[in-house]
Amino acid sequence: MKCSVCKSNVLKGSGKMFVRNDGRIFYFCSSKCQKNWNMGREGKKLKWVVSEKKVKKKS
Repeated sequence: MKCSVCKSNVLKGSGKMFVRNDGRIFYFCSSKCQKNWNMGREGKKLKWVVSEKKVKKKS
């Protein structure tokens, strides 16, 4: 499973799952991601998401 905001892996048994009435499922790796999603922010525009992806690519 991938986080709906930062696209990092969410391990089974951790994180949160949100299901809308229309059946769409959203996964969150942390409360930080969930709060940003609730405010209507897009992950690709957040500075901390972009910087985490750069660090992961280097290692």
